[in-house]
Amino acid sequence: MTPQAAPEKDFPWWLVILALTGLWLFWEILSDPDYTAALRTLSKGIWVTIGVAVVAYLGACLIGLGLAVMGLSRRIVLRQVARLYIEVMRGVPIIVLLLYVSFALTPLVVSGIGWLMAQAGLEPVRTRDVPLLARAVIALMLAYSAFLAEIFRAGLQAVDKGQVEAAQALGLTGWMRFRHIVFPQAFRMILPPLGNDFVAMVKDSSLVAVLGITDIAQLAKVTAASNFRYFETYNVAALLYLVMTVTLSVLLRRFEQRMRMRGREAG
Repeated sequence: MTPQAAPEKDFPWWLVILALTGLWLFWEILSDPDYTAALRTLSKGIWVTIGVAVVAYLGACLIGLGLAVMGLSRRIVLRQVARLYIEVMRGVPIIVLLLYVSFALTPLVVSGIGWLMAQAGLEPVRTRDVPLLARAVIALMLAYSAFLAEIFRAGLQAVDKGQVEAAQALGLTGWMRFRHIVFPQAFRMILPPLGNDFVAMVKDSSLVAVLGITDIAQLAKVTAASNFRYFETYNVAALLYLVMTVTLSVLLRRFEQRMRMRGREAG
């Protein structure tokens, strides 16, 4: 029996089908005034959606990496704090966390900061001074950091301990071992799940619409409620999200292949 080709070598017929379908849909949109009006309105929220996803994801990566390092620490206090944070954040739905951070946690933190500023003779900051967009980004950052922490932890633990011990024998400090030995290898291994979570972040950024932030989802909701063209409006919204996520998936897959080739060449 002839062995089947490796999945990564398959010709991407799925991408051809999606590309042709997307081109046909965009042609239909541009030739229909209702679709064109919806596209013109919803495209204003593209940069908000991308901005929320990128900033929240980068912040979540930094927090997640810190939590992973804490979880692998020799100190039990750091390990327990990291585990407590991860379990709490993973156990709360993102939309609930979004509302909690926006309307419960932010006022609590701002009131504490305002009290300290008042004691120092400064004009206290108010809750309304914190934009809803910033609250939404912080909530997504906190939610995703817990999931990314587990990805980073698995990658760090997968690095061969013999290489770490060899680097230690050569006199490399802990930071140098992490920077030059551990993290580069772990990053190559965890790149696929990191990419998947970034695509998921782009989709979950639509949850900020519950706060009235004018991303694609919020503009679609407002537009459909005003012109009653629900079918056309939400078709355009779905198409915009699909174009962004498929484009990201293709780019991330190409990046993974290049990283894999570099790893083989280095090996």
